[in-house]
Amino acid sequence: MRVVFMGTPDFSVPVLDALVEAGHDVVCAYSQPPRPAGRGKKDRPSPVHARAEALGIPVRHPVNFKDAADVAAFAELNADVAVVVAYGLILPQSLLDAPKQGCLNIHASLLPRWRGAAPIHRAIMAGDAETGVCIMQMEAGLDTGPVLMKQTTAIGAEETTGQLHDWLSDMGAKLIVKALTDLPELTPQVQPTDGVTYAAKIDKEEAAIDWSEPAEVIDRKIRGLSPFPGAWCEINGERVKLLGAKLAEGNGAAGQILNGFTVACGTGAVEITRLQRSGKKPVATIDALRGMELPERI
Repeated sequence: MRVVFMGTPDFSVPVLDALVEAGHDVVCAYSQPPRPAGRGKKDRPSPVHARAEALGIPVRHPVNFKDAADVAAFAELNADVAVVVAYGLILPQSLLDAPKQGCLNIHASLLPRWRGAAPIHRAIMAGDAETGVCIMQMEAGLDTGPVLMKQTTAIGAEETTGQLHDWLSDMGAKLIVKALTDLPELTPQVQPTDGVTYAAKIDKEEAAIDWSEPAEVIDRKIRGLSPFPGAWCEINGERVKLLGAKLAEGNGAAGQILNGFTVACGTGAVEITRLQRSGKKPVATIDALRGMELPERI
């Protein structure tokens, strides 16, 4: 098929690769514009932008689609379908209607649960037992379109957003290739009105740990915010990111160190399994504790 690809972050790159490997003609890639990054704050192309250029695919990065010339340029690509995954812009109806078979979105949740910006983080933080990927026909509403295909996966007891992100990215890549192959036979399923939830964008202010909360809540927050932005607490005046956790046995005053790096919570306890000290790389807790003295309570 003649495909326009629209995506921006690392999550989208395996999908682009899968489309090319499946033999589709990806005629153009759309991505967010290069943004300042790194110590020098020089403009850096998005992961999709960089990968598309490496594959020899032309890249466009309009700031938005309010300019009629950008909409016309998209239509002139004469695409059979547009594949959209974590692109980062709302598409106007004129774009949604341009490809012969519309625009298909890969969304990392089991719609209608977790529509919106941060479905992977929110699924873990809410304690969902499972999540998955949906292939959806796009319409003007936020992730409201009918679903063509979906696949589910369990969320592990110690799984982080980073780990689940990579798994769902690969899952989405395989599923969109199958969806394009089977497209003539697929029946769109309208999303039910029951069970709609919204995955609000992660606010860094959410990341501070309150040890008076139940262990289950703290465990899910640490895993759900790992690796970015990273849940954190202060230890001896230093802000430390907590990047891995699991529920543990034990009770005590909230914030009390019970043993190793097992911390008592409002109810129950959490063992910190991975962390990152200020200015240092993430490491397993067992390695971090060789050069780090914990107080009796944090």
